[in-house]
Amino acid sequence: MNCTNRAWIHPRPRQGAVGLGLVLIFMAVLAPFGETQPKRPITFEDLMKIQRISDLQVSPNGQWIAFVQTKVNLGANKKSGHIWLVPTQGGEPRQLTQGEGSSSRPRWSPDGRSLAFISNRSGKLQIWIIPVDGGEAQQLTSISTQADGVIWSRKGDWLLFTSKVYPDCSDEDCNQKHLEEASKGTVKAQIIDEPLFRHWDEYREGKYTHLFIVPSKGGKTRDLTPGQFDSPTFFLGAPDGYSISPDGTEVCYTSNRTGRAAWTTNNDLYCVPVAGGEARNITKENPGSDAAPQYSPDGRFIASTSQARNGYESDLVRLRVYDRATEKVRDLTPGFDQWVNSFVWGPDGDTVYFTAPERGQQPIFKTSVSRARVEKVLDGFNDNPQVTPDGKWLVMTRESLTQPAEVFRKPLTDGSPARVTHANDSLTAELDLHSPESIKAKGALGAEIHSLLIKPPGFQESRKYPALLLIHGGPQGAWDDAWGYRWNAQMFAAHGYVVMMPNPHGSTGYGQKFVEEISGDWGGACYQDLMAAADYLESLPYVDKARLGAAGASFGGFMINWIAGHTNRFKALVSHDGVYDQRSMYGETEELWFPEWEFKGTPWEKPQLYEKWSPSNVVQNVQTPMLIVQGELDFRVPTGQAFQLFSALQRRGVHSKLLYFPDEGHWVSKPQNSQLWYRTVLEWLDRYLKP
Repeated sequence: MNCTNRAWIHPRPRQGAVGLGLVLIFMAVLAPFGETQPKRPITFEDLMKIQRISDLQVSPNGQWIAFVQTKVNLGANKKSGHIWLVPTQGGEPRQLTQGEGSSSRPRWSPDGRSLAFISNRSGKLQIWIIPVDGGEAQQLTSISTQADGVIWSRKGDWLLFTSKVYPDCSDEDCNQKHLEEASKGTVKAQIIDEPLFRHWDEYREGKYTHLFIVPSKGGKTRDLTPGQFDSPTFFLGAPDGYSISPDGTEVCYTSNRTGRAAWTTNNDLYCVPVAGGEARNITKENPGSDAAPQYSPDGRFIASTSQARNGYESDLVRLRVYDRATEKVRDLTPGFDQWVNSFVWGPDGDTVYFTAPERGQQPIFKTSVSRARVEKVLDGFNDNPQVTPDGKWLVMTRESLTQPAEVFRKPLTDGSPARVTHANDSLTAELDLHSPESIKAKGALGAEIHSLLIKPPGFQESRKYPALLLIHGGPQGAWDDAWGYRWNAQMFAAHGYVVMMPNPHGSTGYGQKFVEEISGDWGGACYQDLMAAADYLESLPYVDKARLGAAGASFGGFMINWIAGHTNRFKALVSHDGVYDQRSMYGETEELWFPEWEFKGTPWEKPQLYEKWSPSNVVQNVQTPMLIVQGELDFRVPTGQAFQLFSALQRRGVHSKLLYFPDEGHWVSKPQNSQLWYRTVLEWLDRYLKP
């Protein structure tokens, strides 16, 4: 309380009505000049109130930005997205789509008068078109296998989209018949004749992703990529795997046509005429993965991401261009040692802007065809970069561990980024969210290990706090200074924990050598790095080293299982979707290229590494209480891993609990399931770290 407030405190206030009235008046007048409303810790309900902004798209005239704003209805246990518009120069946003259902993927028509988008408002995902100046949305497609991924041709006469269809079908009636037959009868068995029969969280059921075109005025759809291949190939969180040439005559897409999609990453770029004809492979000389093709504005070049080595999904991701005139390929990021993520052509047809990880951030960089040299454009954590058609503004989303994603703009010539949307300002203004501190510690192999550290709300240097080490997945991933929903560090800090988020060997954003030193060494240097981070955490004067816990998911879950068999320094552990036994994991998972690269072959060819890095071989040492989390629909790290671990811990008498979700995959995404997850995880940690 400041001196101004203290001056108005009377030791014996009058009790009369007039006196009390004057006191209340004085308090009301002075309130704006006194202390601001104290901030409070974030709650799960707050986390669910955050408006989630994504997929921004700049209009053809550069004056508007369309984006998706998703909100959570916790009571109804669902999320719904709608399309919004906001002036590029800032102003009041306007909600464009309304009503039931969820809408996503807004894409401007070339004349800027309408937006195509995907919605399930009719019961299935279909393409809809809505005029931006007012009027009702009209449904364009009614394809039985549903539509997604819509984009316009440059002339606006047709649209390209994806659908998962049966490869033996050449028309809609055939696909409809397959679906009707699959829904009839009581026998639900499948006859499976290929290894990639399920992926991430769904069974393929004999369907493949194909590209279709449809007239923009409506009409019959046509399959451009028939056959028993995914065209485009699925990439988790990657840019579109397809693009249309500016003259509208050709489509380029990524596809793996080796016939061995479960154990090879040799995706190539194919070009096919829109009028029909044979697809042409334009990257057959590269044995690794080529993806995310984008035509330059003048149509001469096709930019794409590229990896050199087959079977290695975490190889360095480069940016390359294919010259359609000379059929030559050029590297646009020579000497650049980070992964290229999302990218976009500038309107000059020469410059390409892209994002890449860098020490817990995701800056925007640029390079060009005429001068292949990478330069940084903007620091911070950015995504979804766009450039206005006049080449004057860069538009993107920006976020941090204290700020959910919002739309920003920045002059390309100079200047700082400015906020365009303010969807979450009023809520975040109430919350006590500590910005992360950047921590360095000496790790294994002579490396410097970078971590992010967050202190709890109302932090006092003189107090002793319990602490939590969070371990990220991947292992080729990283903790970033970015907002999250599944493992939101602020949620743990709000519960009174000092939270440390280390990026050990294998993490992205620290150079490719650092990434590659995890392969074949899962429990080696990475484990040493994490112990060094824990040492640093324990050395902090405000941390009670007798109350240290650790939690992680995916590879982080594996590392929790590994830690449990090698040290008792932690008082509580949380293992989410973690590998327990490497040999059985190989037979349960679907993307076989992953274990074959990480452990240098198959289990029968290279059994040593599978055995060496299996937590199952040290389970007899485990004494630390452990919470295990598993989703039935997780086909990356299937249920057998969690069940084996739980059985072993229970049989050995180690205090353990299994949180099992029959309707979740590798992530817990349903709102009420997420609520149960946070409650269960925090209660487990509190039981041992805050007795």
